[in-house]
Amino acid sequence: MIADSAQGLHCAAGGFHLDPREPVERAVITHAHGDHARAGSAAYLCVSECAPLLRRRLGPEARVETLAYGERRRIGDVEVSFHPAGHMLGSAQVRIEGAGGVWVVSGDYKRERDPTCPAFEPQRCRTLITEATYALPLFRWEEPASVARQILSWWQSNAEKASLLFCYALGKAQRILAELALLTDRPAYVHGAVEPYAQAYRDAGVRLLPTKLVGDSRGLTGELILAPITARGTPWMKRFSRFESAFASGLLRIRGTRRRRGFDRGFVLSDHADWPGLLRTIRETGAEQVLATHGYHESLVRWLRESGLEAAPIGTAQPSLDPEGD
Repeated sequence: MIADSAQGLHCAAGGFHLDPREPVERAVITHAHGDHARAGSAAYLCVSECAPLLRRRLGPEARVETLAYGERRRIGDVEVSFHPAGHMLGSAQVRIEGAGGVWVVSGDYKRERDPTCPAFEPQRCRTLITEATYALPLFRWEEPASVARQILSWWQSNAEKASLLFCYALGKAQRILAELALLTDRPAYVHGAVEPYAQAYRDAGVRLLPTKLVGDSRGLTGELILAPITARGTPWMKRFSRFESAFASGLLRIRGTRRRRGFDRGFVLSDHADWPGLLRTIRETGAEQVLATHGYHESLVRWLRESGLEAAPIGTAQPSLDPEGD
């Protein structure tokens, strides 16, 4: 029912593409990260919570339609609904039911608790298209609250210098701010790329740590600053005379990543499913066929085949690792 095409995953029976790589007539979007939501399509369909983020990314002229989680809509010869993916605010799995049975496209997802979005809800299906961004046994995440305590402790220990924490401006930054808000009410400073999305989260009712724009501030001794990785090495950095740098990503589970990338600290915090989370999800869906995309899809496909499941790669022209969600 779903096949790969030059534009991305295509549901011919419904006449739409899922997170297309190129402009199409109708795009069904799993979440608002730029490698899943690209400009130029004639029409977009997403879950309601995703729409403000999607419009911010695509511009006010984009034609965006929405569905509530669990609401069903007939599109062509299939019935489509969105279900929580737990990846970030407005992230969704896409359930598609038609002559080929029930298919579920996971989008990006995780199984750990996240105060910024509803928890992942497994969907029973015949065929599951799952992300495989971190599909290796070495990827196993710590309890998020524990990582948040590590970040807070690092921040508090840097009384004589600024604490620069690099993370993606949409999704990861807001998750960190939400986790820290459970531990402290001390304001954090943010790069200009982070604040508009933080406000969108607040508008959606998500409680975040109070934030201040870095703006023209200098030094910021003892303060925590959240910034996108793209700000590193730019003139923006010159305003901090003394600082420690850190990076928050699942990539830090790979030995030596922090050192090779030149960070003082690393925090293993991912918005993607780890290896146990992927296997748990596949079991809970009851899928007879699993198609894997992104990341280490070959490893996941091999493991599933050896376990007796029908499995294959799909959409492997996509980026190997999500550059924005992690």
